[in-house]
Amino acid sequence: MPVPLALAAPAAAAALAYINARTGIWYDSLLVKATVKGTGRLLLRQRSGRINFFYALEDRARHPSTSNKDLLIFEGTHLTYAQVYDKVLRYGTWFRQRLGVKPKDIVAMNFQNSDTFVIVWWALWSIGAKTAFINYNLTGAPLTHCIKAATTKLCLVDPFVASNVGDDVKAELPGVEFVVLTPEMAAEALTCPPTRAPDSDRHEETFAAMATLIYTSGTTGMPKPAVLTWSRFIVASTIAEVLVGRGSKDIAYTSMPLYHSSASVLSFCTTVSAGSTQALGRKFSTKTFWKEVRDSKATSIQYVGETLRYLLAAPQQRDPVTGEDLDRKHAVTLAFGNGLRPDIWNQFKDRFGIETIIEFYGATEAPVATWNISRNDLTAGAIGRNGWINRMLLSRQAALVEVDWQTDAPARDPKTGFCKRVKPGNPGEMLVHLPADDIKSRFQGYHGNPKATAAKVMRGVFSKDDAWFRTGDIIRWDDDGLIFFSDRIGDTFRWKSENVSTVEVSHAVGLHPSVREANVYGVQLPHHDGRAGCVAICFDQNPPHGDTLRSLASHVRKALPRYAQPLFLRLVPEVGGSAQTTGTNKQQKHILREAGVRPAGVGSDGSAGDMYWLKGDAYVPFGDKEWQALEAGQVKL
Repeated sequence: MPVPLALAAPAAAAALAYINARTGIWYDSLLVKATVKGTGRLLLRQRSGRINFFYALEDRARHPSTSNKDLLIFEGTHLTYAQVYDKVLRYGTWFRQRLGVKPKDIVAMNFQNSDTFVIVWWALWSIGAKTAFINYNLTGAPLTHCIKAATTKLCLVDPFVASNVGDDVKAELPGVEFVVLTPEMAAEALTCPPTRAPDSDRHEETFAAMATLIYTSGTTGMPKPAVLTWSRFIVASTIAEVLVGRGSKDIAYTSMPLYHSSASVLSFCTTVSAGSTQALGRKFSTKTFWKEVRDSKATSIQYVGETLRYLLAAPQQRDPVTGEDLDRKHAVTLAFGNGLRPDIWNQFKDRFGIETIIEFYGATEAPVATWNISRNDLTAGAIGRNGWINRMLLSRQAALVEVDWQTDAPARDPKTGFCKRVKPGNPGEMLVHLPADDIKSRFQGYHGNPKATAAKVMRGVFSKDDAWFRTGDIIRWDDDGLIFFSDRIGDTFRWKSENVSTVEVSHAVGLHPSVREANVYGVQLPHHDGRAGCVAICFDQNPPHGDTLRSLASHVRKALPRYAQPLFLRLVPEVGGSAQTTGTNKQQKHILREAGVRPAGVGSDGSAGDMYWLKGDAYVPFGDKEWQALEAGQVKL
């Protein structure tokens, strides 16, 4: 008996929906669309000799649909594509005539976020020069190192951070000219004619040519200048454009530093690629973040690291006149970025009324990225997701391998000498396949540092002649195509002959209702092997009550196996203290690790202090007397 159409159609639709959900076809199609569009743009620009990303701005500035559209909103100033383009050409002329900048020169930029940062950056690109983005928070030896590593003869400096460039830095770099771009100089630059440099000045032989140097965070040593190519700018910005859904009407807000690739590539360059609008904050502040979002009418926001945790920890904002709750008074529908912890994923969405989280995984120099567009609880906490088609494709480009925790490196089979893939759902270091005979086509390494570049490449991983990029990240990839971040190699530590993931412990501790932030790391103890767990912790009330310390002890004992339970707490007085975070709101651990558990402050600002340790059913004070007993070998943990 034939099935009536009224029943067959819904049944077929439901079946297709189920198949779509199980296989992830819709998600794969979106990823494929993004990749194909990015690759197509790259090939088209290479064929036309317009690899320099400056041409993307020029196209938008000249097109009638976008020329008079806002490109940039900064501290109340609105600049259209045409206006930005005009300023870029004027500054470019000034750089050539006044400072003698030539094509292929590398010019260091030491700037806070601003409209000037954008103009200077694209002006240098417009005349064929390369940029090196310096972390404006650096001073002394790290700043000297970064400028020297850029092999530059010119460093442009923002007046707001000029005091960071001391005489000690200048004395170490006698061959570098430092130019503070004062308001008077900026005005002089704008009096120059908007003369467009010839295309020959911007010509590149290959899309693998360097566009910009962006530095690693330097949390375990001096920052290294990673080479970002024109292909990275074109393809990555296009992929972000498609996956984040950037369109002509959207306004993306970021206060993440432009010296980092998350803001410069995935926010601003994506804005230009899509012909949309960028709202820009000078720097991140919980006090100004939502006001700038509301004032700019932003429809999306960008985060990195613990940014959303800090917003969640901030007090509720109310209108000073009406008393209206302002937490949800905005036009934002999505937040995108990397480093959002699972323990606050849904808390943030619920408090601020954000519909979609788009989390990505990647590194400035890494030839791989994963994305998770999450609108429900099913994929909350994942750094990537794939349907079965993309899972198959990605598995040929990336592999998770077993780790030798004694050497913090991929383990090799003693018989074959090759690495071994982990089983689905198990953690392993992510490696990315590289063309063995042409490494630089996918990984250009670190400028002027062949030793550091070589250290990121492994040979003979699965076959004699293959080559793979080491991410240094421990990843878990389950049977459903979800990818989760487990830890960073070097952050995972061994205690009681077990491997302890700092991310997993941070997640467990962070779920306690009185904990505002938890930064977990391993510390060496006198007369003990391995590293014991310690947490730099901020409570909602400092100092914490005894009930809170007993409650936390009970919580970690229920949530974690004994070997993973943190034995020490170091109180920090505020969320995001300078001793615990980088300029991109990523937690750093090396200063805390070096301090160990000595009951003393960390850093000159006293941003970390009182120590507690786990005794019985509570965390109790750990002072000089307890330290001396530990040092004398009178305590065995």
